[in-house]
Amino acid sequence: MWVALDAAAPAAANISDPPPTAPLASDEAMHPSAPWAWPGGRAEIVRPFDAPAHDYGAGHRGLDVAVSGQEIVAPADGVVAFRGTVVDRPLITIDHGAGLVSTLEPVASELSPGARVTRGTAVGTLASGGHTPAGAVHLGARINGAYVNPLALLGAATRPILLPCCDGPP
Repeated sequence: MWVALDAAAPAAANISDPPPTAPLASDEAMHPSAPWAWPGGRAEIVRPFDAPAHDYGAGHRGLDVAVSGQEIVAPADGVVAFRGTVVDRPLITIDHGAGLVSTLEPVASELSPGARVTRGTAVGTLASGGHTPAGAVHLGARINGAYVNPLALLGAATRPILLPCCDGPP
């Protein structure tokens, strides 16, 4: 499934709140001063976020995003927390402060933990491995250890507004 989004315009999306066992997110982490940058210059979602029912449940804890080239960029300012291979794929994790952490995979990088990165600057190149299809990168986001839907941080998601629908019972 491919979902094309206009990166400049907000899009309706199915947003899931963190699981009930997740710690509360700080307001600063949930509402960064600027929306995150898309990791590869495009806003085409190959596979959407699918919140698990519980901490160990099945789901998809991030977005798989099609990229337009090999360069992968930092979604926001931060510090490299980890760079290495996990299972069969290279990845990079960036700590953005206020309990907010992003992970990009599969991404080959020469950066070392402790390196400062800024929003939209290259952090590595698209590699292979893992579950993402060719030409796509997985973007995960955690706040205080709980996975959240990165769409809210990318500025592409809006919460639904419930409106009254009826004059009385059906």
